[in-house]
Amino acid sequence: MVYRQLTASPKSRLQLARKLAERNIPEHVAETVLDKFQEVRLIDDAEFADMWVRSRSQSRKLAKGALRRELADKGIDQQTAASALEQLSDADEEAAARTLVERKLRPGTDLSDQAERDKTVRRLASMLARKGYQPSQAFRIVNEVLESRRDHDSGEAGTLNW
Repeated sequence: MVYRQLTASPKSRLQLARKLAERNIPEHVAETVLDKFQEVRLIDDAEFADMWVRSRSQSRKLAKGALRRELADKGIDQQTAASALEQLSDADEEAAARTLVERKLRPGTDLSDQAERDKTVRRLASMLARKGYQPSQAFRIVNEVLESRRDHDSGEAGTLNW
């Protein structure tokens, strides 16, 4: 059963312990099995955490805070999680947030209308907050992207295409 779980996708030790508990495997038997799997490196929480951070930061563009919570939910201790999160630089996190905002910014949004701009800022900053970005960082990035979009749009309006 543990092999099958690991074949489907990598799992932390706690995730596997929970699966064994669901199957009513006695705790002492489960611990022995998990110890053996860990001994032969089929279970490695540090490796799992590194892979989880790489995968989720790239696919879901999650911030360190959200990744830290997910790792804790999977039973990864704080020190192992911190080590895995070191592979994400602040610049990587900012770039991911910018990419998300640019992708979610609806084409044709009238940024010159203050009410529309405020609504867009709140919507995009809320989206970043759900991904684990700090509110001050989220609002700053959203405003910077909107400002660059406004500058870009106004620059295009003044050019002639022959």
